[in-house]
Order: sequence, then C-alpha cells, then structure tokens
Amino acid sequence: MDERIFFYRLGKLVYQIDGAYEEYGKGCKLASANLLWILYALNDGERHSQKQICDDWAIPRSTANTIIKDLESKSYVALSQIKGERRELSVSLTPRGKAYADGVLSDLYQREKAVYSEIEAPEEFLDALQNFAAKMQTIAAKGDNV
Repeated sequence: MDERIFFYRLGKLVYQIDGAYEEYGKGCKLASANLLWILYALNDGERHSQKQICDDWAIPRSTANTIIKDLESKSYVALSQIKGERRELSVSLTPRGKAYADGVLSDLYQREKAVYSEIEAPEEFLDALQNFAAKMQTIAAKGDNV
C-alpha cells in the first residue's frame, strides 16, 4: 500500500470513529459532539483548565468557551481561578453536573467496555497510536508555514 492510500483509509477510519461518538451524542440529544467530549473530559473527577481541554481534545477555544458557559449557566460546572494564572480558569463538574454527565455517559462507558474487551493488547495499541499521533503533529507544524 502506498502512503496516499494509507492516509486516505486512515482519514476515513478516524472520521468513522468520531462519527460513532457524534451519533451517540445525537441519540442523547446533545447539541454537539464537542459537548460530549467536554463532559467526557470533565467526568474523570479532576479539575481541568479550559486550555487543557482544548489542547487535549482539539476543540476550538471559542467553541469550548461557549459550551462551558452554557454548562455554567445550568449549574453543571463551576469555574474557578487557577492560582498564579491571570486568565486561565479551572473547570469542574458540580454535583448536578456530575449527575448529568453520568446520565449521558454511563451507557457509553458500557458500550466502550464491550469494544475494549475485544482489543488485543490495548496498552500496546494505545502506545502505537500515541506515537503515531506525535508523528502526525509534524503535519500540523508544517501547515503553520504555508
């Protein structure tokens, strides 16, 4: 297989995976797949900065800010200043937000568990994917020079 076919097939697979999550989100009546990913990120029990969420999940800052402000207006998240940072806020789920996120994500976690059980050597799979993703960052870096 040559590189064009490889990256063509890779692109299709990546979007099929992303599409599966987007369809799940639509089934939950979520406004966007980005909302699903933000809930997913926040539901790990940790505090996250908006910047960290954007960087980790490749969500545009303006999109994340709009979603987080909406979640805040519904009392699903709390924002707090990060010590030593003037402009960066920490985002965490409130108890109400945790219940909302659990309601949205609990079935998804069960579906993921079923898929996970079929993956041979999941750590090796993720390590290889992470290495590949790091190499792919060179494509983005090159795009900055165009």
